[in-house]
Amino acid sequence: MTEKLSDETRKPLLAPLFDTGWALVDGRDAICKTFVFDDFVEAFAWMTRAAFWAEKWNHHPEWSNVYKTVEVTLSTHDVGGLSTLDAKLARKMDSLMG
Repeated sequence: MTEKLSDETRKPLLAPLFDTGWALVDGRDAICKTFVFDDFVEAFAWMTRAAFWAEKWNHHPEWSNVYKTVEVTLSTHDVGGLSTLDAKLARKMDSLMG
């Protein structure tokens, strides 16, 4: 079962994500990032690859796509905040960019 990140685990899991452009969401225990691509097809292809992992891990992002930009917010609704699943999916999304 997934648990909300403890004070001890937050910094080591989240600090590397902040270095890649993720940020805390104001007013809630969540992280967000804006991904920008060359065009709509590239953005949608990335979303398709990310969706595969989200489904495999049963952890689905809040996201929206406008043309070549994808806005992503991650939080684990079952625990009311950030969990290791959010950090895992964020790392995967970053890796799918390269």
